[in-house]
Amino acid sequence: MVELRARWDDLLPGSASLADDLVAWYVERNRRAYRDQYLNIVLTALDSLIQLSTDPTSVRLAAWFHRAVHEPGGTPPEDAEASARLAEHLLPQYGVAPIRIAEVARLIRLTGDLAAPQPDAYAPPRRDANGDVLLDAVNAILASDPSRYAVHTAEVRRDAGERKAALEHRYEEVRDLLDGHLYRTQLARQRLGQVARLNLESELAGLDSELPAPWRGWQQAALTATATFTAIAAAVVAIAASGASWEIPTTQDEAGWPSVALAVLSFFSAPVLFRCARSASQRARLIAGAVLAIAVTGLLIAWAQAPRTNEAVGIGLRVPLLISALLLLLTAGAAALVASLLRTRTARFLPARNLGQQLAWLAVPAAVALTLLLIVQPLSRNYVLSSNERVEGTPREAGRASPSVLDGGVAWVSDSVLGTGAEEAVGTRYGIAIPRPSGVVEMLDAATGSLRWRYSRSDSDEKPVITATGNGEYVLAQFADVGYLLLDANTGHRKAAWSGRTRDHVIQQAQPLLTGERSGKLHGVDPGGRERWTYESGHCTDLGAIATAETVLAFVSHSCDDRPDQMTALDVQSGKKLWTRTSADTYRRPVVVAGLVVVAEPGGDGDVPAALTAIEPRTGDIRWRWEVPRTWACRTLLNAAGKYLIVVDCPGPSSLENRRTVVTAVDANTGLTAWQTLAPVSPRMKVTVTADGRVVSLSRAAGGCVANVIGRAGFRQARLPAGISCSRDPRAVGNLVLTSGANTVIALR
Repeated sequence: MVELRARWDDLLPGSASLADDLVAWYVERNRRAYRDQYLNIVLTALDSLIQLSTDPTSVRLAAWFHRAVHEPGGTPPEDAEASARLAEHLLPQYGVAPIRIAEVARLIRLTGDLAAPQPDAYAPPRRDANGDVLLDAVNAILASDPSRYAVHTAEVRRDAGERKAALEHRYEEVRDLLDGHLYRTQLARQRLGQVARLNLESELAGLDSELPAPWRGWQQAALTATATFTAIAAAVVAIAASGASWEIPTTQDEAGWPSVALAVLSFFSAPVLFRCARSASQRARLIAGAVLAIAVTGLLIAWAQAPRTNEAVGIGLRVPLLISALLLLLTAGAAALVASLLRTRTARFLPARNLGQQLAWLAVPAAVALTLLLIVQPLSRNYVLSSNERVEGTPREAGRASPSVLDGGVAWVSDSVLGTGAEEAVGTRYGIAIPRPSGVVEMLDAATGSLRWRYSRSDSDEKPVITATGNGEYVLAQFADVGYLLLDANTGHRKAAWSGRTRDHVIQQAQPLLTGERSGKLHGVDPGGRERWTYESGHCTDLGAIATAETVLAFVSHSCDDRPDQMTALDVQSGKKLWTRTSADTYRRPVVVAGLVVVAEPGGDGDVPAALTAIEPRTGDIRWRWEVPRTWACRTLLNAAGKYLIVVDCPGPSSLENRRTVVTAVDANTGLTAWQTLAPVSPRMKVTVTADGRVVSLSRAAGGCVANVIGRAGFRQARLPAGISCSRDPRAVGNLVLTSGANTVIALR
């Protein structure tokens, strides 16, 4: 107190009693804050800054009086006003000129609001040198020793009254201070600014931990993170777009620089938008708005320049990827702009990371990544799929085909199916599906051969591989570079597109649907492409499978070691393992007949099996065993026809001289031979088997082509009309036999 009293000497001659009264007011017992230590720090700082003032005496008097009056719980404006009035009342008694008294009172009232101008706010050149010096001296407490500063802030909060209200009030004060320059004079900024800011930030972090608001600032953090990470995501998508084509087929003059330019722009926009989102300046908003405008302009240009599709030209993946990148950049700019606009007096400064902000910074990148994987990628693929497909034809009731009696007549001839033959036809509940080159699938009416619908793609120039699934309700078509598409067999409309990771899967069986991978994996799949289960046979294995309505039999052979081969049964719906059996030999040519799985037992070095074995798939029990005659020497074809297993072979050596084929029907329930027919037909001819057990092949004869029919009733030949190609394989769809003509499919009567 003595030191403080000494500072008054020579300030105002003949005013020792006034100095004693001022010191007494600052040290009185009921005062909790702004005591003598506080005044001493202000006066010490004023000594180093006073040379910048134009009226040092007025500034010093204002510093002594600015907190002479302080009531517990009072606000700075209230204290400043009361202290100014006190100065106006006392100073005239000591001969102070009225003009100086007015200046002192004005300066004291300035200390009611210590907030400094915003760093980026526009302000004319300042002319209040006295006010700047006084306010910087008053704010010198902010740059005091950290322990002294902690004591001061604790006193201020304790003096404010109720704890929670005091903490919240002080929190807002500190944020306002940190939003400004803290000091008005350049000298104070250089000497005090850095320490003051460290003290304030440390106090704010402490206040943030004390206040019951762990989520404070999460909105601002989420917007900032969104601006940053969506810009990075836009760069990633733009890079992916640069590797895709703009249209299909790709033209030589197709420019790739727009995608690269967008990737570079997005990448460098990420840190810029991060800073813009954390600033309330006009410049930040202009930059965020510029990014937003660039994204909108790019979207309009991309949309206008998108290729117009037709049968020969399709849209490439670059179009949706580029649009997606621009949308992400638009989102980034919008988030930064909104974040900048929201940085008002209540949300301009974010303290040290609290729980809400930390979770926001963790959740946003995860949400952006999920958006890329679950929204951007699927939507881009679906856009390409939808834009490049066409369905022609009016759905009408499907006709029912009459069974072929094979009397030499023709039931119908299709319109031109250039590049396709009957051997690729697939039967469905609504007609006969035919794959064609250039990415086309056609559905022919089974009764008339007329076109029911045509599905075509502009982005595929190869013939799709098709199969019927879902009990004939769907056509599953594999298009090169597109993947598996599920088409409604009745209307031709696409019902589903399998995910990209299944593009290389191989269809093991269509009904029920099984797919396999070269890596030794087997998948139970729904028609729409959803995997119900996966079975892995392990490394260095060859995996094959066949399934009944309830059970899958997986055949595993080991290629890297001497372990025996295995046969494993799985539940069709769940993939649950039912049983496993080892075998010294590999079973071949499995076929499902009447709910049983019939396999061929190896017969030594030759291709002819030793026997046919019927396995109950649910239990693994052997139902029956049918021995193959040792005299048979051909490929032993196995086909199912109702309750019969149709076996096609040759009685005798497999040579050019052998011109005989034997067809045997084995009853699947008993394993006994139901009938057997020997026919003078070459065993090397391609055959097809109808649903009622007839084995049909085509051969040349004098004057044309004949159909060889081998069945329960024996063997017969039917001369066919001109125009049927004998060199192409016939195809049985149920009991309807199809043959090929010159770019047509012909149904035999």
